[in-house]
Formats: sequence, structure tokens, C-alpha cells
Amino acid sequence: MTSPRITVALSVYNNDRYLAAALGSLLAQSFGDFELLVVNDGSTDGSRAIIDAYAARDPRIRAIHQPNRGLIPSLNRMIAEARGEYIARMDGDDIALPERFARQVAFLDAYPDHGVVGTRVIAITETGEPRADWTIDHPIDADAVHAALEAGPLLCHPSVMMRRSLVTMVGGYRAAYRHCEDYDLWLRLDERTRMANLPERLLRYRYSTTQVSHRHVLAQHYGAAVARLARAERIAGRPDPTDGWDTLPPVDDLDAAFGRAGVARAIRAEVTRGILYHPDSLAGDGLPLIAKHVRETRSERGARVPGLWRAVARLARSGKPVAAMRLAKALVRG
Repeated sequence: MTSPRITVALSVYNNDRYLAAALGSLLAQSFGDFELLVVNDGSTDGSRAIIDAYAARDPRIRAIHQPNRGLIPSLNRMIAEARGEYIARMDGDDIALPERFARQVAFLDAYPDHGVVGTRVIAITETGEPRADWTIDHPIDADAVHAALEAGPLLCHPSVMMRRSLVTMVGGYRAAYRHCEDYDLWLRLDERTRMANLPERLLRYRYSTTQVSHRHVLAQHYGAAVARLARAERIAGRPDPTDGWDTLPPVDDLDAAFGRAGVARAIRAEVTRGILYHPDSLAGDGLPLIAKHVRETRSERGARVPGLWRAVARLARSGKPVAAMRLAKALVRG
């Protein structure tokens, strides 16, 4: 059997409200030479029945039903089973515009030095209306994407198409980087290839406050900080100590893991900077981390992350007075 040009990797967990629209948008692509791998990751809603109904109608769909294992194992399973030259990502609540695959295949065919191409996106609400209050213009050319590695959004993960050979070469997604698995992958791929975004908005990206990006802000910032540190080790020619990790260790264990003093302190400062505008993280597990950062920098002018007193006011305005008082107390002591 001739291999398809594209393997679409779609991981589904309790997406029955949106799944028919997502699957329908994929089957309506103007470029039809693809297989669609759908991993139903232990859904407890009606997702399985929807997937099976679509698979019965279109032989390009391969349904895989498994107990709940999480996004990273699901993605790695689809990479292992993929037959396409290119892997296209999408989530079960997003909608691909009809020309998405055609434009991305044409780009990768024309630019063999590029291994990843995303698209700009249209943010939509849970009910499908455009969100005028949320627009991100992801960088377009490869130099701009590379420059954004440290400072901003690079690629919208559900919009990307990647060369399967490169994703396999770098080992796919790494288990330790849960909630920021895509960012860790971009850092590793950047060392081997060029990445870009199409200027067209070819994906309707469903954006809500219940997403992982809202519920796991602290874990995302912590994982991203460690991923950047691991990248610096690789670029310096040293082994990446996070290779093979199933989970990230507590912050205090990072000095031992990376074999030098000061790593944990630097990560605490970076995570503090990252969560200052997220009251839920400030009031939760982020508060002890910030308090220790304050203690560590109490006698060093300019070492403390700025804006912590403004964060106290932000917590109070967000209806978290107890957390605001605790952070203020830590700052006064510091």
C-alpha cells in the first residue's frame, strides 16, 4: 500500500461537544492524501461513538481506543504508528480551514531546510464565535521564530505540520515536560532544522479558561525554564540531564541534577517572573516558591524580580486576600 503524504495526529479526551466539527474539517481538506490517526485516550463521554461512526465512513481514519494515558504517550504512539512523510497535529476541539494541509505541504516541499511549519490561527470561544479580544500573530519566517525561542509564542501546537523523520530523530515528545511538551520539542528541533509559520490563519483554535494553559501555568513555566536550561547544556556540548526523566524533580533538586550550584535559584527567579500575572498560581503552589526567591535575594540589590508588590495588589483585586497578605508578609520580612 502506498504511504500517504500526511499522518494527522489527533488525540481526543472527552471532546464529544466539538469532535464532529473537528473531524469534518479534516475530511473536508482540499489536500486529501492523508491518514487520520485518532487516539481516544480513555474518554468517558460520547467521543468513542463519534470516532467509530466517522471511521466506518472513511477508510483514511484509524481509530485507536486506549485507557487514559495522557497527551504525551498518545502523541508518541501516533508518531510510532505514522506512515506519512509529514505529521500534522490538531486537537479534538479545533477546526482546520480547507486549505490548511495544501498550503503546508506546498511549503515543506518547497523548503527542504524547514522541518516544521505552523499557521496563524483564529481564536474562537467554546461556542465557536471569534474572540476579538485574543489575537496572537505568531512570527512568520524562520529567523523570527528562532528569535522568539526565549521570549514569546513560537508556534500554535495544533496548527503545525512536521517532517516525521526529524520528530523521530529527536525522540518525539518527552514525558518529563508535561504541559509544555511542545515547547521542549521546538527547542530540540531548532538545533537541527528551521521552523516557520504561514501568515494565513488556517486553524480555528478553541480558547477557553479551562484549557491546560490556564490550569497549569506554574507547571508550564517551570517546565519551560528547565527545558531552556537543558538546551543550554546541549549547546555547550554537555549531556542533557533531563533525557530519560519521567517527571521533573522539585526545584531544590536541580543543583544536584545539573551538577552545579545556583541552578535552582535561577529557575526560581525565572518562574517567579513568569507567574506574576496569574493570580491562581500566585495564590497556590507558586507562593512558597516566590517566598523562597525573596529570602534568597534579601541582601542583593537588583537580584529580586521586580513587580512583586504589584502582584500583592493584583491578588487582592482578584479576591485572594489571604494570599495577598502572605506574599506581603514575605516581602516585608525580606
